[in-house]
Amino acid sequence: MPLKTTDSEDFYITDSEIRNDDYNYQQILTPKLDNYDNDFTQEIINEIVLWKVNRYVTIHNETLLLLNKINKADRILNEDLTKEILISMLTKQKQKGIRLPMASTILRFKNPFIYQITDQRVYRYITNGNSLPAYTTNVNEQIKIYLDYLNRLQIICDKHNIPFEYSDRILYTMDKNHNKAEKLK
Repeated sequence: MPLKTTDSEDFYITDSEIRNDDYNYQQILTPKLDNYDNDFTQEIINEIVLWKVNRYVTIHNETLLLLNKINKADRILNEDLTKEILISMLTKQKQKGIRLPMASTILRFKNPFIYQITDQRVYRYITNGNSLPAYTTNVNEQIKIYLDYLNRLQIICDKHNIPFEYSDRILYTMDKNHNKAEKLK
């Protein structure tokens, strides 16, 4: 049995400890970073930061294929495709590490003209002070919340001539400026 000491003469380590058998942190990203042997770029720095904060998601090919069915030129929400994508992203058996806020962020960068990021400040602003519904593990309920959010957001944007593609940012900032004293729940 190894001794727990810092004195090098009394320090023992097992073969298993040398092999690092129990280390399983970021199982996809760690080997990639360990084996990276090129000049550093901003992309690799981003991955190192992601490794450090333990937030790295690998998108499954099925999900990527679905995401790539979205055309950035589209201006009308395809509800069936959106539901299919969200089911793929939010179902833990298919995709780990993504919840509705991250899924909506991915969709927003895929096509900001039909998708926006779910945000509690924006939600509060477009629903007269209501809080974004609490997180639920029910994927269908999450999809319903998101589609309702997009619909409400579109109505507000049309009514107030807000460019939908920037509405998450505009309304987020407006809420911060106009509701400074109001705590988020």
